[in-house]
Amino acid sequence: MKVELFMTSSLFSKVLDVAGPGKFPRAQKWVWRRIYNLLSRFWSDDDWRFMNYGYVPEKSFALKPEDEAERAFIGLYQQAVDGLPVAGARVLEIGSGRGGGSRYVARYFSPASVTGLDYSPETVRRARKLNADVPALSFETGDAEKLPFPDGSFDIVVNIESSHCYGDVPAFAREVSRVLKPGGWFTFADMRPKSQLADLDAQLGAPGLDLVENRNISKGVVAALNAAEARKSARIGKAFLLRRFMSEFSGSKGSMLYKGLKGGSVVYVARRYRKAG
Repeated sequence: MKVELFMTSSLFSKVLDVAGPGKFPRAQKWVWRRIYNLLSRFWSDDDWRFMNYGYVPEKSFALKPEDEAERAFIGLYQQAVDGLPVAGARVLEIGSGRGGGSRYVARYFSPASVTGLDYSPETVRRARKLNADVPALSFETGDAEKLPFPDGSFDIVVNIESSHCYGDVPAFAREVSRVLKPGGWFTFADMRPKSQLADLDAQLGAPGLDLVENRNISKGVVAALNAAEARKSARIGKAFLLRRFMSEFSGSKGSMLYKGLKGGSVVYVARRYRKAG
């Protein structure tokens, strides 16, 4: 995909229109895969393990000194697994990106194993390189709508800010239900236009998955975007050719996505489901 496609906000808007959930499923997956491959090649910093918008909770949580710089991004994962029985569990993150979230879960919650799965081969290669020092953590390339794992393989499935890239969200939800063991947990967080929230309810309502918790966390996500603004701006300023695209993609102040989250036309939700049995 040519860099020139992303040079203006108007063109970025057109890309989002093509890649939006459910509009053009085949084109959507093609576009997002190439976007993330592109970002993994150009955004090669060895200390940048996260690609999410982040979340600042009302109650603070403890981090090791070396992880403080990533606090805003780690917040999305902390809220996702807080209170879940992660110790000794087999955890799968679908849409693991550069691996920072899987790394956090593996290092802080004592799971038996954490597997990160991502659709972008370049991103998986980057995740393996950035997180090679963490035991019980591995990364694989795969499709969220056709998971390469046997039935009942995992105790907990995590999906953070990834589902908007999928061509068939109901197929994804069915796959989550399939690979979860009975009694297992599915913890989900992502954004949607406010007008699409009812559709999301139906899409995630796979047989066997019972909704346990549903929260609007947009306020905390905007707070995280604000907290990370200076650091992101410094990095984006170095990427001359990708500057405008990265500003929009990362939710920088003034971007369409930032305005949508702050104004309420875009809603960031966090949900937990439990598999019956």
